[in-house]
Amino acid sequence: MKSDLFSSDHMAQSALAPGMTLQNAKSIKYAVHGEMFARQGAMIAYRGDLQFERKGQGVGGMLKRAMTGEGLPLMAVRGQGEAWFAHEAQNCFIVDVEPGDVLTVNGRNVLCFDATLSYEIKTVKGSGIAGGGLFNSVFSGAGRLGLVCDGNPLVIPVSPQQPVYVDTDAVVGWTADLATSLHRSQSIGSMIRGGSGEAVQLMLRGEGHVIVRPSEVTPQKAQQH
Repeated sequence: MKSDLFSSDHMAQSALAPGMTLQNAKSIKYAVHGEMFARQGAMIAYRGDLQFERKGQGVGGMLKRAMTGEGLPLMAVRGQGEAWFAHEAQNCFIVDVEPGDVLTVNGRNVLCFDATLSYEIKTVKGSGIAGGGLFNSVFSGAGRLGLVCDGNPLVIPVSPQQPVYVDTDAVVGWTADLATSLHRSQSIGSMIRGGSGEAVQLMLRGEGHVIVRPSEVTPQKAQQH
């Protein structure tokens, strides 16, 4: 059988080393030798001797998801083999987290990560339930983190002299040294998302970077997540 479909660009090759690599722009391959974690439902294929188990977040994590619709429902993948992960054909990226690094990421953008990474779900400081109850996943330690983004992300430097204001529906994540608060801007409320009235952005200040995606969460997308 002959077709461009079977070219080397599309053909899965055996992993040369354990861990996470980009299979292509839309999927991540993980050579599992022990244990790793991924978002529930993100596995699209696997081979080898692997077991998949739903991983709970405890009472606190379940409560936060119930109140906000956000969170990070996970599954543990254990054994020896290879697994492929993707989510709605979104673009995939790998972040190397080193000791001392802390990265805050929206749960909807997490695809998979090494078991050596620590994570916890925290309230975005300055948001509170009244401000939308923004809950993000905070990663630290040492290991690799696989992220997805609807489109190509925009990474914006933040400095003490130049805070950055981000649509709360478009933010992917930010680095540890940034302080967050909600900023209400009445004047531009009628000029974004075709709406009117008061607009609310997440303000980040300090020294670091914020990651933004070029699309927003619609009610339909929010239900799917």
